[in-house]
Amino acid sequence: MQQFEDKVESLLSMPPYGQPPEEKQAGLLEILKSELDYACQRHEGYRNYVQNWPLDYQSATHVADLPFLPVGLLKADPPLSLVDVGEIKRTLTSSATTSQSPSRVVLDSPTARRMTKGVVTIVRDFIGSERRPYLVVDTPDFRGSSSGMGARGAAIQGLQPFANGITCCLGVDKQGELTLDQDRLKDFAKDREDIEVLVYGFTFILWNHLVKPLMADGVRLNLPKARILHSGGWKRLQDQAVEKNEFNQQLARTFGCSPDRIIDFYGMVETVGVIYPDCSEGNKHGPAFGDVIVRDPLTLQPVAEGEYGIVQVCSVLPTSFPGHLLLTEDRAQVIAYDGCACGRRGISFRFAGRIPKTELRGCGNLQVNRSPVN
Repeated sequence: MQQFEDKVESLLSMPPYGQPPEEKQAGLLEILKSELDYACQRHEGYRNYVQNWPLDYQSATHVADLPFLPVGLLKADPPLSLVDVGEIKRTLTSSATTSQSPSRVVLDSPTARRMTKGVVTIVRDFIGSERRPYLVVDTPDFRGSSSGMGARGAAIQGLQPFANGITCCLGVDKQGELTLDQDRLKDFAKDREDIEVLVYGFTFILWNHLVKPLMADGVRLNLPKARILHSGGWKRLQDQAVEKNEFNQQLARTFGCSPDRIIDFYGMVETVGVIYPDCSEGNKHGPAFGDVIVRDPLTLQPVAEGEYGIVQVCSVLPTSFPGHLLLTEDRAQVIAYDGCACGRRGISFRFAGRIPKTELRGCGNLQVNRSPVN
């Protein structure tokens, strides 16, 4: 296990987007095979699933040939786990904005540590490493309980290493609805027009509970050096007919900054530690310790450049649950397999919404156990 940890640590320590694709694939393939070995040893149901895969993963020559799980299987309750109950430090729960059944993933200490390093490595590549005032467009109780945390809390906490102080500007009224504390927001913005600040909120929360109220009251902040990150909730804004360009323009106008200081990133609790921010070209990229495969919905083969398909995410970070190879419920377009104008190597892609909901079939070999099989 120490050899595995050393290899993952090496990936976390290097520039996240500097490897040539062939070199990156070879490194990921080796580590992911060892993770498959480990998961099969720890979970009898997962071992049965992998053994019934059409190809033997040990002989695979590409990451795309390795056995993946449909992400819906992580909605199991109790959650799929590769560690003993006593090793579980926290359970993360997805927002479930498009489903009544949230995903649940369990974290032990090593996975949680890698998750934190992964997010920091990625975000640092986009905004630098310095600490700055951190405005959270959410309520102060985002942290959740000591043993459980939702998607919003996980995203907020993931950015704390870049903060030298945290201000939350939302509260909850008597009806349980989110409300904007404009006084606290204005206090945060006061005398910070020349200071780099960090802002984070869920996409639909930023729009509905900050941008719209401030626009209605004619309030504009003077934070030209604000760096605004947001994630999640696009489906709710699409229901309101809010397009990404309009969102960026209005959000930038509200904060008094340029739209290019707004970064939309995609992340899932199921892919702990790996997020996908927009680069300057509007594309997303896979880091050194993870990757993305876009598969044809009929053949499940990787699509060509310019084509659309179902997103599979890959990560070497989790060992407490089988989250290293997951077929999501999202669609994306492959922009290029290398050579993005932003300078980042490897695949560049853009998300294109959810795939239509379908019944999950063919996964009856994977049974949920409350504890791993040793």
